[in-house]
Amino acid sequence: MPDVTVLPAGWALAAAALLGLLAAAAAAFDGFLASWASGASSSGLSQPFGEVARLMRQRRRTTVAGDSLLWRIGGAGLLFMALMIITVVPLGRWTLFNLDVGVIWFNAMDVLAWAFVWLTGWGANSAHSLIGGYRFLAHGLAYELPLMFALVAPAVGASSLNVGTIAAAQQGLWFVVWMPVAFLVFCLGVLAIAVWGPFSPALGADVAGGVTAELSGVDRLLFQGGRYALLAAGAAFAVPMFLGGGAGPLLPDWAWVLIKTLALLAALVWLRRRLPAVRPDVFMEVGWIVLLPAVLLQDLVVAVVAVGRG
Repeated sequence: MPDVTVLPAGWALAAAALLGLLAAAAAAFDGFLASWASGASSSGLSQPFGEVARLMRQRRRTTVAGDSLLWRIGGAGLLFMALMIITVVPLGRWTLFNLDVGVIWFNAMDVLAWAFVWLTGWGANSAHSLIGGYRFLAHGLAYELPLMFALVAPAVGASSLNVGTIAAAQQGLWFVVWMPVAFLVFCLGVLAIAVWGPFSPALGADVAGGVTAELSGVDRLLFQGGRYALLAAGAAFAVPMFLGGGAGPLLPDWAWVLIKTLALLAALVWLRRRLPAVRPDVFMEVGWIVLLPAVLLQDLVVAVVAVGRG
C-alpha cells in the first residue's frame, strides 16, 4: 500500500472546484475548436461562458404530463457521477477516499450513466427524448462489458483494486505501454458515458436533440456541464490507472497528475470532431465482436505476465 494522505472532508469543496475548472477548460477548448472549424477562432474560448450566461437567464420549460422529479434527477445526475469519480483519484499523495475497491467504485459510478441519461429521456414525456434514451441504452449494451474488462487489466497488473496502489505499481513502466488495448477501450468508455463523439446519436439532430430535446435553462446547463465534467473525471481516473499517476521529473507529483489529466482531456475533446457518430446497432457489433475479445486477450496477456513476475 503506497503512502497516501487522506484529506479531510472539507477538501471535497476544493476537489469539486478543481473538477469545475477542468470542465470549464474542456468547454473552452471545445468552443475554440468549433470556432476554428468555422473560421472564427478568436471568439471560441469565450463562447461557452456566453452560453452559460444565456442558459442561466433562460426560463425552464416544462412538458405535458412529464415527470419533473425524475427528469431533473437525470439531468443533474452526470455532474453527480463526475464528482463521485474524482473522490478516489489520487492527486499525487493526496486523496479524498483511499478505497481498497476504488476500481469497483468507478464501475459503480459508470453504471449510473445508464440510469441518469435514461431518466432524462423518459422523464420529459417526449418522443424525441425517449428515442435518445433508447439510443444511449443500446450504446451501453455495447461499451459496458469492454469497459469493465479494460479496468481489469491494470488491477491484475498491480494485484490490487486500490487506485493509489495501481499508480504506485507503474514506477518502472506505465501500464499504457503494455496495456494499450485496455487504455483505448477505457477512453472509448469515457467518451460513451459522456455521450460524446461517436456516442452522440443519443443527442442527434435527427431527433431534435434526443435526450436534451426538452431541456432548457439551468436543466440544460447541468446536463451539458455534466458531460464536460465526466470527460474531465474520466481523464483524471485514467492517469493513475494507465499513465503512471504522479510519476515524472522535476515537478511535484500533483502537478504531473494535472498535466497528464489536461493532456488526455484535450485529446478526448478534440476527438469529438474527428470520429464519426456510430449507430447503436453498428457499434453493438463492434463492441461484442471486436472490442470485447480484444480486451479479454489483453487481460490474458496481463495475467500471464503478472503470474510470471509472481
